[in-house]
Amino acid sequence: MSARAEVAVGMSSCGIASGARVVFQTLARDVADRGLPFDVVETGCVGACHAEPLVEVRQADGKKYLYGNVDEARARSIVESHLQAGVPVADLLIPDDYAYLARQKRIILSNCGVINPESIEQYMAREGYAALRKALTSMTPEAVIEEVKKSGLRGRGGAGFSTGMKWTFARDSRSATGRKYVVCNADEGDPGAFMNRSVLEGDPHEVLEGMLICAYAIGATEGYIYVRAEYPLAIKRLQIALRQMEEHRLVGDTILGTGFSFRLHIKEGAGAFVCGEETALMGSIEGRRGMPRLRPPFPAVRGLWDSPTNINNVETYANIPHILMMGSAEFARIGTEKSKGTKVFSLAGKIKRGGMVEVPMGISLREVIFDIGGGIQGDKKFKAVQMGGPSGGCVPESMSDLLIDYDSLSASGAIMGSGGMVVMDESTCMVDMARYFLSFVQSESCGKCTFCRIGTKRMQEILTRITEGKGEEKDIAELEDLAMKVKVSSLCGLGQTAPNPVLTTLRYFRSEYDDHIRNHRCEAKKCKALIRYTVNAAACTGCMLCARVCPTKAARGERKKAHTIDQDACIKCGLCHQACRFDAIEITTGREALLTAPRVAPAAVPAAPRVG
Repeated sequence: MSARAEVAVGMSSCGIASGARVVFQTLARDVADRGLPFDVVETGCVGACHAEPLVEVRQADGKKYLYGNVDEARARSIVESHLQAGVPVADLLIPDDYAYLARQKRIILSNCGVINPESIEQYMAREGYAALRKALTSMTPEAVIEEVKKSGLRGRGGAGFSTGMKWTFARDSRSATGRKYVVCNADEGDPGAFMNRSVLEGDPHEVLEGMLICAYAIGATEGYIYVRAEYPLAIKRLQIALRQMEEHRLVGDTILGTGFSFRLHIKEGAGAFVCGEETALMGSIEGRRGMPRLRPPFPAVRGLWDSPTNINNVETYANIPHILMMGSAEFARIGTEKSKGTKVFSLAGKIKRGGMVEVPMGISLREVIFDIGGGIQGDKKFKAVQMGGPSGGCVPESMSDLLIDYDSLSASGAIMGSGGMVVMDESTCMVDMARYFLSFVQSESCGKCTFCRIGTKRMQEILTRITEGKGEEKDIAELEDLAMKVKVSSLCGLGQTAPNPVLTTLRYFRSEYDDHIRNHRCEAKKCKALIRYTVNAAACTGCMLCARVCPTKAARGERKKAHTIDQDACIKCGLCHQACRFDAIEITTGREALLTAPRVAPAAVPAAPRVG
């Protein structure tokens, strides 16, 4: 670490998208111009994405001050007041007891937002690669695997299988080719999930060190990290990390002067969701179309190029160095009896404080959503949370005290998944939500299995009919029947779990399905075919804001006179309702709304910001 004081700017994708690059340049320029004794440095995301851009002032006396929502002007005030005059800018400070950060248990994220992810020296200064050295110089491969077993670590990619057992299978397998492989699945495709990206952008060496330890334990000599091409910054930092490892002889031949040799490659995926399934992922690495194959044999027996292969995800490998350094017993004290350690989640959706959090297993949903996440935007009513992405399920508000562990989530109909949490409020239509996730899975199906290819399409069509007010009573039974057939007949996890959003919404929100079918009513007022926009003449002031934003000129009228909405022209985009400052635009739902259907497909409506 630098002996000088530092000003660290969060420069992960979330920070850069929020304007961190301009903040970094402003700080660097002003500090240099004033000759101040501070180094302006890059770091990863500390997880508080809702407060980006983030700037941390690290004084020479050891005191640290974290600033949130910093823009160019605020960056200048930090330089003038804090860096030059020594007076922190109080109204920009994030307090030490900020619940979002204070309530977390950070193991995997311990370096994220702290070190420069492009500096191997800073990683090594915080015990980086000490676990690898320990494994290579004082532990046998069997001892490493035994330590992972004792830790109770389960795979963080979704299935939750014992990591130590998985490594045992790979080590015990005999390779007809003479080769074994280690693969990291960083093909993060769930909507609302960004844990892998943030870890790779904030601490790539942690993941790579875990892969090397795995390779030593199972006897592998070559590895691949499969990362989606949509993560350019993560790929860039992985490439930098690999070059640095080569310079320090941490990859290649005779690593750390031992007899262990290992080569590592980065494979960019093209964004196919199905390639998150391990056998499809291996096919993609081999240069074939990413399609799952029948198991057994499992990858641990016959994987890449017919050789034994161990596949874990980013978070699983990131845990390994910590387990070896803190000891399996210490790690196992965190979490629950059957779900050890911590879990990283991405909080997204209708939540006040979105971002990335790391919490101990066994914490409740309520604690994560309300104590850490701050509750629901606009203080609306919490309705449900989608756990595990398209392969997961919706957990209702009534189950807010559900503990976050593998068994509890599975019993609820959801899954842990890779760690996506999409929070929904009272304005979310659960039927439409199920339709959205099923449409996503259906479009991402590789088409190999009949039930996944056709069954999900039929389910999507039924859900679409229901959201359009054309549903029938028999549709519910047909949905349930198709869901179970798709579940048991699909070849891979994508198809087997595709019906989960439908089954959980039917289980917990059956009344909404009935309301759509029997009353042609969408209580959340989201299904366009079941709603109608009208103007309350008594409340309308004739400000013309609605007419100004209406893309089809359906909202019309003269200034200072009550407006009207032409139902034939209205495409129900909702922009008039967003723009109105006087609550004069009313939304009704029910049978009457069926008289007017959208004239233009919703996708044709351009997005527009809220007016007023």
